[in-house]
Amino acid sequence: MPVLTALLAGLVFGIGLVVSGMADPAKVLAFLDLAGRWDPSLALVMAGAIAVGLAAFAVARRRTTSWLGAPLRLPTSRHIDTRLVAGSVLFGIGWGIAGFCPGPALTALGMGEAKAAVFVLAMIAGMGVFELLDRRAP
Repeated sequence: MPVLTALLAGLVFGIGLVVSGMADPAKVLAFLDLAGRWDPSLALVMAGAIAVGLAAFAVARRRTTSWLGAPLRLPTSRHIDTRLVAGSVLFGIGWGIAGFCPGPALTALGMGEAKAAVFVLAMIAGMGVFELLDRRAP
């Protein structure tokens, strides 16, 4: 059942990305182009996602198990460290250069977008490099 639920959640997420246009890197880059032809639609999508997330976390805080019966483990750390900031900066740079973040990139890859294939390969390589460096860290 968890695999089916994950598949359904991913499918709904991917459909939402396609319908909202967020799987199109040009749309994302237009949002980031404040000095040019700025497209505010991504801000509206983000606001909607934040509203849904706030409601979901409010419900989750009152529960100890998920609706499927799995233990609910919400993040507890509020510590901002160098790794978090560096990762955020790298994420933002990659997002600004490519117009993709991981979810929309995978959705665009599924739609046959060649640029998404390059991004996903680079993303996987980056995750591999992180794992290698993280294992070597004291």
